[in-house]
Amino acid sequence: MVGFGHGTRRHSRSGGRGWPSTGQDRATLGIIGVICAVAGFFVLGIVLGPAAIVCGWLAMGRSWAGSRPVPALVALVLGAIDTLLAVVWPAGTTTPGYGIGCE
Repeated sequence: MVGFGHGTRRHSRSGGRGWPSTGQDRATLGIIGVICAVAGFFVLGIVLGPAAIVCGWLAMGRSWAGSRPVPALVALVLGAIDTLLAVVWPAGTTTPGYGIGCE
């Protein structure tokens, strides 16, 4: 019988804090981040840019030290550029003087 504080499992499946840390999982996160960053240049940049940054950062192992996988670094940089463009673009289109009737 399962009582309070006594689960059916004695050990969790993951050895860490719940996030995969193997090389293959990090490579997959890097590739997903690159895909999000490239797609963010065309649609939903304000959403896909930060998603690419997060995927790139997690693929780098949440650290700047050590070797950096290329897809993770590309995802991080492109995601930052994508987010910056998504924020600046609407601000640039709402400047006064470039509306209807101005010639």
